[in-house]
Amino acid sequence: MAATDNGIFNRIGVRPVINGCGVYTDLGGSRFSPAVWQAMEEVNHHFVDLPDLLDAAGQRIADMLSAEAGLVTPGAAAAIMLGSAAVMAGTDGTRSERLPDVSGLKSNVLIQSGHRYKYDRQVTMTGASLVEVGSKNGTRIEQIEEAVDGSTGMILYPAHLEPKAGSVPISEVAGVARSKGVPLFVDAAFMNYPTDVLPGLIEQGADLLAVSAKYFGGPNAGGFIVGCKDLIEAVRNVYFTRYESGDYLKYGRPLKMDRHTVVAVVVAFQEWLARDHDERLASWVTRVGILCDGLSEAGGVSAQPMCFTLDERVVSDPVNCAVLTFDDGGMTPGSLSDALASENPQVLIIPDGERLIIAVDEMSDDEARYVAARITALTT
Repeated sequence: MAATDNGIFNRIGVRPVINGCGVYTDLGGSRFSPAVWQAMEEVNHHFVDLPDLLDAAGQRIADMLSAEAGLVTPGAAAAIMLGSAAVMAGTDGTRSERLPDVSGLKSNVLIQSGHRYKYDRQVTMTGASLVEVGSKNGTRIEQIEEAVDGSTGMILYPAHLEPKAGSVPISEVAGVARSKGVPLFVDAAFMNYPTDVLPGLIEQGADLLAVSAKYFGGPNAGGFIVGCKDLIEAVRNVYFTRYESGDYLKYGRPLKMDRHTVVAVVVAFQEWLARDHDERLASWVTRVGILCDGLSEAGGVSAQPMCFTLDERVVSDPVNCAVLTFDDGGMTPGSLSDALASENPQVLIIPDGERLIIAVDEMSDDEARYVAARITALTT
């Protein structure tokens, strides 16, 4: 695991990272399977009409989820931007061309007050305005009904916040959206397991659904949007294709994609749905065991198997991490994490107050052994 002189990162001038954090954009996403890598290599030998590929790839993903239509996007955040632009512009090219000028358009996007989160920023980047419904303590269904008016373009629902106290459930919001003729956009960026979650959200009434590819082994700069056929047609209207050859300078031109990524998203999602997830979870338990066993000789450090969730909570299961606690008088969590990050390769882990979290989702068994050895060397 030591740094080598001929590694590509070293030649560029950066240190490689052993990822003890999990799937994060700033660490490059996830690792590709051999099948995904092979598909990208195969695509590299050929060119393709990219609008046709986007349509075919999006439809393949939509069919896997029993949705009407879909498009591959450069991530879930891009899907939120495109969906927000699409509900305002529809299939009118002149409207797409003048965004973020939203004068005369239905440009208000409703969100429950307790559901404000980082990625609602992507809505306002289109020129749309977020309208909070209810309070931080909760929202009532009748408040959502009353908030929908002639200026409402859509309702945004971050699916991972549905369990939050005071939230109106997705199914009930979907009922309001249908009765008012307003699209419901559900951000389900990382909610791909169990594998029935995404089709379940569509069944509950999501008109558009955003998903990030890095959470199912796809590219960091990949994702998709699926939903109602007419809304996906509107997304196509604001997307990047035909900017040079078409009639309109469309809003989404900066969100362009390459053919390699589009194909990789499809192959990775197919693999994800067919994968033995019991085996995947069992491999995490094994890897955490390797890590904890290797830390048995570390000085002043105790390791406990736990679960670090995708929404960054520590719970008991499914086990995918070791939580390190420290005795008085030895290294502190901050000093140990700083020491690991200063090495080559860097070992990046998660500081969490008076403890450290080492996630193994994106580690190999050998990397787990290496991390344990480095911590033991630093603490004894």
